[in-house]
Amino acid sequence: MKHYFLLITLLFISFQGRSQEAPSRFIRVSVANQMLYLIDNEEVIEEYPISTSVYGIGSEAGSNKTPLGKHKILNKIGDKAPLGTIFKSRINTGRKAKIYTDSTDLEEDDVTTRILRLTGLEPGKNKGPGVDSYSRYIYIHGTPEEGLIGKPASHGCIRMKNADVIKLFNQVEEGTLVMIEP
Repeated sequence: MKHYFLLITLLFISFQGRSQEAPSRFIRVSVANQMLYLIDNEEVIEEYPISTSVYGIGSEAGSNKTPLGKHKILNKIGDKAPLGTIFKSRINTGRKAKIYTDSTDLEEDDVTTRILRLTGLEPGKNKGPGVDSYSRYIYIHGTPEEGLIGKPASHGCIRMKNADVIKLFNQVEEGTLVMIEP
């Protein structure tokens, strides 16, 4: 397993150029496994179940799919907001969501607790006209539909359980690299 993560680290080097060192801490998202891994110094230090898009993978604007490739956290939003806080357009509404731990699938797609807003780093793949992850408002965020975590259920974002997204939020910085893989 350690060798696999070393390979991922080397992949980051290839994106950044040989003169730069690989990041010591980054996030790897596995769509196939519906898992998010926080990696530090080539070791998995945290792993969390997640939910990616019910519509599959892809970067096209308006597709509601989860984009692949290299991203970074551009903004961290919601520090110290209570667990379950609902955000609309990245603004704290002051309201709290009811958290469902069963298979309840709500009509509303609330963003809760914390937001890690992503920006793509690969022109034509997840950055730029028609495929831009930032313009598509792709986040890692909490959800009131915790019972759906572990299977595709989002509208493009990476959903996490609320307590998990708080923990992750506190372990990463703006600029942390995020690799989303099939």
